[in-house]
Amino acid sequence: MSTPKAALEKIGAPLGVSIDSLDFAELMDKQDVLAETRKLFVIPKLGTIPCETIGDPEQDCVYLLGNSLGLKPRKADKYMAEQLDAWGNKGIFMHTSGRVPAAYADDQPAKHIIASIVGAADESEVGIMNGLTVNLHLLMLAFYKPQGTRNKIIIEDHAFPSDRYAVKSLMRVLGVSEDQLIMLRPREGEYILQTQDILKVIEVEKDNLALIMLPGVQYYTGQKLDMEAITRVAVDLDIRIGWDLAHAVGNIQLKMHEWGADFAVWCSYKYLNSGAGGISGVFFHNKHHNNPPSHLQGWWSNKQETRFEMREIIDASVGAETFRLCNPPPWLAALHLASLEIFKEVGMKKILEKQFLLTGYLEHLLTLKFSDKLEILTPKNPAERGCQLSLVFRTKVEKVFARLQEKGVICDLRGQVMRVAPVPLYNTYKDVYMFTRILGETLSAQNVL
Repeated sequence: MSTPKAALEKIGAPLGVSIDSLDFAELMDKQDVLAETRKLFVIPKLGTIPCETIGDPEQDCVYLLGNSLGLKPRKADKYMAEQLDAWGNKGIFMHTSGRVPAAYADDQPAKHIIASIVGAADESEVGIMNGLTVNLHLLMLAFYKPQGTRNKIIIEDHAFPSDRYAVKSLMRVLGVSEDQLIMLRPREGEYILQTQDILKVIEVEKDNLALIMLPGVQYYTGQKLDMEAITRVAVDLDIRIGWDLAHAVGNIQLKMHEWGADFAVWCSYKYLNSGAGGISGVFFHNKHHNNPPSHLQGWWSNKQETRFEMREIIDASVGAETFRLCNPPPWLAALHLASLEIFKEVGMKKILEKQFLLTGYLEHLLTLKFSDKLEILTPKNPAERGCQLSLVFRTKVEKVFARLQEKGVICDLRGQVMRVAPVPLYNTYKDVYMFTRILGETLSAQNVL
């Protein structure tokens, strides 16, 4: 498989353009098949962010933080206005009419699109509902069934709070000691989890494990775990396995059904661009549909066809919908649809092809220019990462970050790690080039070193 650098050089060489130049970045943007997609999003400007900035207030920011909050699709305004208008002008009839009827806001067409993005067999394996941690609790409660000595859970040591807090609280509720929580850690002196180490722990603890709960992409390092290999081993050993796809969905290729994961959960406000606190989603493998594990239910767990009959005994939905509890917020569902329609139009294939080159371009420029000033924690192998690169600087990172923000570069700091994520749907090669140029100017300033 060609490396991103080799692929970029192959493009630039016939034209006599160095891949390290602004000319090359602009050339790549001109021939980018997703160039027009950027226009479907609102790009923050220097004059609109609540920071002191240097430059033209009308200039677009270099926004490289889609791994934390994706940008707003322009259609979001229209779809939200439709919901407000329906509420005002139709009253109760908004439940059954309009682009996103309130009573059916978690159904078609959004389910079809998200099923494709996560690699579900069909729509029955996915549900649009709640928030990430709510769904995490619902699915873990269903699949974590401690019995005797088989009561341990595997998570990773640097798990996002959504996973860490939820897992520990679940164990407390069920009366299981936190001593039964296995925390995966990188090898001494390393940042990245090794697949062989994960599989070794699973093999050693196979008779004691009740659940494996891991992230598809680790939020801090940007590492993409080998979900296929880990899932297949768990399935072979009859160990329940779930995935937190918060940093993976819309970012990397997912084949949840094919891999055989029992369940997965995700949020929609990062790479899915559905707004802060946007509606979440779940995957529930159809191998469990005819005999689902015991789980919490609510009104919306009832089949849609008989829901309004208000039966005394639930007529439970089959598939992921059985985990739904209550009617979804149509406002959030409308925002979700505004973004998912872009994914449907573009397709993950084009997104992943651009990601390979765009993040590879960022890695190349950072390595070329700053190898003595920073270290990239994220794996070099494109198959082991998504959009994000995590950087550790050999200087005062807080000052570097502040200077970048002054010049309209939007990324973030988590401890001493700066996370940078060029998103294929709206970031450009020029964004990446300008980030590295501004970073170079910043690191050259005497009061930053």
